[in-house]
Amino acid sequence: MLAAVRHASHPRGRVSLEDVDAPRPAAGEVLLRVRACGVCRTDLHIVDGELPTHRDPLVPGHQIVGDVVGAGLGVDTDLVGRRVGVSWVGGIDGTCPQCRAGRENLCDAPTYTGYDRDGGYAELACARADFTIALPDELDDFEAAPLLCAGIIGFRSLRVAGVEPGERVGLFGFGASAHLALAVLRAWKCDVYVSTRGEKHRAFARSLGAAWVGDATEKPPVALDRAVTFAPAGDVVVAALSSLRKGGVVAINAIHLDRMPQFDYDSLLWGERQLRSVTNMTRQDARDFVEIAARERIVARTTVFPLHAAQSALDAVRGDRIDGAAVIGCRLN
Repeated sequence: MLAAVRHASHPRGRVSLEDVDAPRPAAGEVLLRVRACGVCRTDLHIVDGELPTHRDPLVPGHQIVGDVVGAGLGVDTDLVGRRVGVSWVGGIDGTCPQCRAGRENLCDAPTYTGYDRDGGYAELACARADFTIALPDELDDFEAAPLLCAGIIGFRSLRVAGVEPGERVGLFGFGASAHLALAVLRAWKCDVYVSTRGEKHRAFARSLGAAWVGDATEKPPVALDRAVTFAPAGDVVVAALSSLRKGGVVAINAIHLDRMPQFDYDSLLWGERQLRSVTNMTRQDARDFVEIAARERIVARTTVFPLHAAQSALDAVRGDRIDGAAVIGCRLN
């Protein structure tokens, strides 16, 4: 099969298009013919070497939409022929204290798609059958792919922040995940305040109905009930914290964060304001979000690249050259 492959020996940030052996599903797995795969900033952290190498060589990609075309031992063959999604968490051990307590997103020994196992920048991919997500017909392939990480993790971020309908919510940073979170917040009748770098991103936020839009660390004109940070920068976290009312919450949506600057406890954190990190997502988060997305017609604005242009897709995301989400169409010429 054809795949975009990352080798540890590659120059920083590079993948190469290669003919590689097609995968075979192990026990408990399904084989997918990949239709589409979203491009996530976590993919950049992996191919840019900002996260330690877990697998070499590696096929990146963890927002996979595909048709089940094969099943390993122990898998219900009724799955064959169905269109499903695969996300970042590709498996858990199921036995650690976190899993036993129902916190599978905090599993002590998780497996990550496109990091510990080959992902979706390819014509075929394998996935644990019990970690596939049923996709409703209302969402097409390119609409569904970015929902499978950017959408789900943004939705979980709103949950971690404790957002209630009608509240004032700040989004700090505005890309693939934030623009989908804004759509959920609008469905919940929340007023949304966006702080982000780049006039193009600010215009995008305005076009989607943000109540106010400012620069990356600019403080909104009202005190926020909740805020979510999407930019992997510590100064953005402090900016969000400085925008909260007493008792407000900042949820940090980042798998990698640069240094946190010093900040004044008395003025920024006192008053029972809270900082919370967002770690992965659960399968229930995925099911709940996909259901909301189908019902409310929450879809990503996408730019589609063919598989042979996977490097261009990564470069476009790295350079903030697109609004919304980049998607690789793995069956496009």
